[in-house]
Amino acid sequence: MTMSLAGCGTSTGSGDGVTLRLVAADYDVAGGESSKKYWADLTAAFEADNPGIDVEVRIESWNDVDRKVAEMVRAGKAPDIAQIGAYADYAAADKLYSADQMLSIPVQSNFLPPLTDAGEMKRTLYGLPFVASTRLLFYNKELFEDAGITGAPGTWDELKEDAEQLKLNTDVTYPFALPLGPEEAQAETMMWLLSGGGGYTDELGRYAIDSPQNIETFEWLKENLVDAELTGPVAPGSLNRKDAFAAFTRGEVGMLNGHPSLLQAAEKTGIDVGTVALPGKDGEADAAMGVADWIMGFKQNGHREEIGTFLDFLFADENVLEFAGQNDLLPVTVSAQETMRNDPEHADLKDFLEVLPGSVLPPVGKTSWASASEDIKKNIGEAVGPGGSPARTLSRISQDAKAAEAAE
Repeated sequence: MTMSLAGCGTSTGSGDGVTLRLVAADYDVAGGESSKKYWADLTAAFEADNPGIDVEVRIESWNDVDRKVAEMVRAGKAPDIAQIGAYADYAAADKLYSADQMLSIPVQSNFLPPLTDAGEMKRTLYGLPFVASTRLLFYNKELFEDAGITGAPGTWDELKEDAEQLKLNTDVTYPFALPLGPEEAQAETMMWLLSGGGGYTDELGRYAIDSPQNIETFEWLKENLVDAELTGPVAPGSLNRKDAFAAFTRGEVGMLNGHPSLLQAAEKTGIDVGTVALPGKDGEADAAMGVADWIMGFKQNGHREEIGTFLDFLFADENVLEFAGQNDLLPVTVSAQETMRNDPEHADLKDFLEVLPGSVLPPVGKTSWASASEDIKKNIGEAVGPGGSPARTLSRISQDAKAAEAAE
């Protein structure tokens, strides 16, 4: 029997002693117990409200969680719910329930549009956004003041001028840190592509990695920042995000692109942080990069109704805000975002909250994105390296991505 009733997840389940198995990622980078406590408290409250539905939670590190869920699925032992980094392969293999098979209509309609767009495959929502983030330009206010810089850059040219001032007047180690190393080069790349009016895909959703705008962006980066020796002692292709962030917290970086968790880390070490929307070629970039992690319901065990009941509970504002707040991340629903924006306790996240609704996410709905992303991580640094050619590097990456997409 085909299940197609929208909003069917509002029922409290069959009450026949169903146990849902949930695998979730550990967000506590300090090695603490915050993720375990969140899920323990959440499931205890859920079970009290829903007799007959139990939830067993297994927490895995981010280094392992995607692999372990994949192993479970291959072994025919899929969890009922997985909170991981990607959903596309499972959706393409028809292993997931769609949102309208699980969630009540109010919950479905409450997600921020850029996040639901990214969670769709063939116009059907399978990847439910669990938590989100976006990126801003971070700058060290003390270094700016020492260099005689009175305001944050609003254009590429101003960013270059500020980097030159930082190098000339403060001899800062990294006037602008450009992490194009293999850890997260696909994110840094996308930020710059968006600021140049391009992106990974065109208006029809097709790969356009070697578009004229993208090539021009990387030519500007190479000529004006890298070749001008404004990006520090480590070649961008060898600089990982983690190391760039650590250098910022030590006061060694004038500017870099960062996410909300860096804000707290830098302030803990006494860095006076300024944030501003990423500059574009001639003014503020048209869009910021958004990022989301995903939660999904697997079909294998047939617990569609119970999964929907749990997910409706999970996406209540208080639960969304609790998890986002404790991890310096952004809520994924319209109502929770509005609550956070009006909460003085989260005033430092205001700029991030402002740009998230208009953000653009990577093309995570393509099963080919995993290989394309890995290609970018490994090779994009060549585009700005000695003797590098942005046109040549972007063209090869684009051709491989298109070939992988054609094979989907």
